[in-house]
Formats: sequence, structure tokens, C-alpha cells
Amino acid sequence: MLAIYLSGTGNTKHCVEKLVAGSFPDAELIPLERGDVIEKLKNAQEVLLAYPTQFSNCPYAIRDFIKKHQELWRGKKVFCMATMGAFSGDGAGCSARLLKKYGAKIIGGLHVRMPDAVCDNKMLKKSLEENRRIVREADEKLARVAKQIREQGCYPQEGLSFFSHLAGLFGQRLWFYGKTTGYSDRLKVSDACVGCGLCVQNCPMKNLSVKDGKAVAGNQCTMCYRCISHCPKQAMTLLGKQVFEQCRYERYSNES
Repeated sequence: MLAIYLSGTGNTKHCVEKLVAGSFPDAELIPLERGDVIEKLKNAQEVLLAYPTQFSNCPYAIRDFIKKHQELWRGKKVFCMATMGAFSGDGAGCSARLLKKYGAKIIGGLHVRMPDAVCDNKMLKKSLEENRRIVREADEKLARVAKQIREQGCYPQEGLSFFSHLAGLFGQRLWFYGKTTGYSDRLKVSDACVGCGLCVQNCPMKNLSVKDGKAVAGNQCTMCYRCISHCPKQAMTLLGKQVFEQCRYERYSNES
């Protein structure tokens, strides 16, 4: 099993590690942005593809990756996992339908609720204890699923049904369609930026650079919020106008 994941604030990375440890101990984990991801994918027969949902859709970077390498998916068995702050409907199904179009066999789908990762919006913000409870419940679910896969070879089918498709489509996707049709050019950098370059190091899309002592954003943002959640000066925003909370998984980890 090869586990490929896109993780912005660390939620999806944690869920992949948890699931793999309990069900596929010999699996190799690799972030989407790593340079050898294509070579690894070529040689894999079974793939776990994991990502955070955005407005009941999978990130454009995931869809773009699937389409650009469509010839590599034929005949592969793929398990799709989506993390979410509240609701997705068919978060796993969004990539599954595209993968099936290119000849992949979808063996399962999994939805895992995790703390909200949108740093510049108040809507889903919760207390530290509430977020730690969400992580505990996610870990319990992942342990159950891992045991089910390990002992029975049975994969969950969350987000893959026709009714899940309708729920995701009408629940959010149609209303916010314009936000997820491609990469975004909406990332903003305020004068608080000191040009430290941490955002450049963290961006999975290589969408950031430092020029004249200030971070500069391009038009290839996949809205993962990694740069915003790590900026020491809270100088970056995307969907909102100010940072309310830097939502990183390690803040909510029950081990911290």
C-alpha cells in the first residue's frame, strides 16, 4: 500500500499515519508534493489517497494530480479518505468518481471529522477542549476502521453512494462552485510580513516566494492553509480578512 496525502494544517497527515499504523504497517507514506511521488505511484498496486475537503469538494491540487497522471491509475486499487471540519457529503466520492473514470478500482471511502482548518473564518471555531475531543473521536474511529480492514479485509464505503453525491452537491458544492474550480489567486500578504520565508518552505504548491523582504503569492494556491497556520506574524489571509486562530493539528493533539 502506498499512502499519498495532501495535508495543510496536519489533520490529514495525522489521520493517514493513524490508519496506516493499524492496518497497513508496511505501507509507505508520501506527501503529494514530494518529488518522487510519480515514481512511487507507478510501482504501486494499492493506493490510499487522502486529503482535506473544501466546500464539499476535494482540493484542486488533488484533482489536478489525478488528471495529469491519468494513465497511471488504470487497474490500481484505491482507497479514498477525506478529512473535514463539519460536513462533506461525498468528500471521498469526489476523487473516487474521477479515479474510476481513469480506470482505477475504488475499494473504499472514509470520512474523518477533524478540527476546522480555516484560520481566517470564525464559523467553525471551537474551544481547545472541544477540538481535543474531536481528535479523540477521530482516533477512535480510525482505530475501528483499521481493525476492520486488518481482521476482515472490509473497507468502509463512506461518501461513495449516489445519495452521498447528492448531499455533497446540494449541501455545499453548488453554492461554492466558483471557489473550487481551480487554483486560487486570492492569498493576501499584509504589511506585517517580515519576509522570514517560512511560508515558502511550507507551501506544497511552490506558490510563494520572498521579494524585497516580503512574501509574494502567485496564482497556484490550493487553499490548504499551511502557510497561514504557520506564519509567525499572522500576515496572511485567504478567504477572510484576519486570522482568528492558527489551526495546526499539534495544538489539538491529545499527546501534547
